[in-house]
Amino acid sequence: MSRSSHLFTGIFGTFAVSCFALVLVPQMQLGNLTAHTDEESGGVYPAVNSRPGRRIYIREGCYYCHTQQVRDPQNSSDMERGWGIRRSVARDYIYENPPLLGSVRIGPDLANVGSKDWRDEPAGDPRRPKKRDRAWHLLHLYNPRVIVPQSTMPSYRYLFDEVKAGGEHALDALPLPASKLGYVVVPKADAVQLADYLLSLDQSAPLAEAGPAKGIPAAPPSTAPAPSAAPAAAAPPAPGTPPAGAPAPGTPSAPPVAAPANK
Repeated sequence: MSRSSHLFTGIFGTFAVSCFALVLVPQMQLGNLTAHTDEESGGVYPAVNSRPGRRIYIREGCYYCHTQQVRDPQNSSDMERGWGIRRSVARDYIYENPPLLGSVRIGPDLANVGSKDWRDEPAGDPRRPKKRDRAWHLLHLYNPRVIVPQSTMPSYRYLFDEVKAGGEHALDALPLPASKLGYVVVPKADAVQLADYLLSLDQSAPLAEAGPAKGIPAAPPSTAPAPSAAPAAAAPPAPGTPPAGAPAPGTPSAPPVAAPANK
C-alpha cells in the first residue's frame, strides 16, 4: 500500500471510531429512555412541559445566567446550596427541545425552583421566604433588588404595565408604588406565564439512576419479631434410668392395699 493509502485509512478509521463512540453509543444508551411511572402513586415523570412561559424564558435569555442541571455531590455543592435533593439525569430532559441546561451560573440553578424545598439562602437563614409563589416571582421579575439587595439580575419592568387603581386589573397589582399617582403596577400576560413556568420546574421525582435523594433517610430495618423456634424434642433417657414417675432404686415400695372383704 502506498503512503497516501495508509493516511486515508487512518483518517477514515479515526472518523469511524469517533462516530461510534460519540454518536452511536450514546444513542444506544439514551435513545430509548421513556418516562418513569411510580408503582405506588401511578404518577408519570417527566411530563411534557407545554407552558408558554418556556418560550418567554428562552426569548428573554434567562438561560444565559441560569442553569437547569443539578450536578452530582462528588463534583459540586449544588445539593448543599439547596438547589435540589438529587442530581439531574438524562431522563429529566427527554421531552425538552432544546434542553435548557445552560453553561454559566451568574444566578442560581433553576432546575427545582418550583419545588417547595428549593432555596438560594444558607440553611436556616431567616431571610428565606416562607413561600415562593407567583406573587414572589412577579415581584422579583419587576425589581430583583427589592428581594435580594445585592442581585445583579436585570429588571424586567417592560413585562408590566401601570393602570389606574381600582380597576379590574388592579387585583393583581404588585405591592410597589407606580411612577404616577393613582396608578398601580400590574403584570402583563408574559410575566404571569414566565412566573408559572418557573413554578413548574421540579426535578425532585425519585429516579433509580439518580441515586438516593439527599435528606431522605434509608428504609428502617424491619421490626417484626423473628419466628419462634419449635420446642426441642426431649432427649431419650440414659440406659438404666427409671422412667419418669417411677421410684428411685432402693426405695421401699408401699405395701399393697388389701381389698375389703364382702360381708
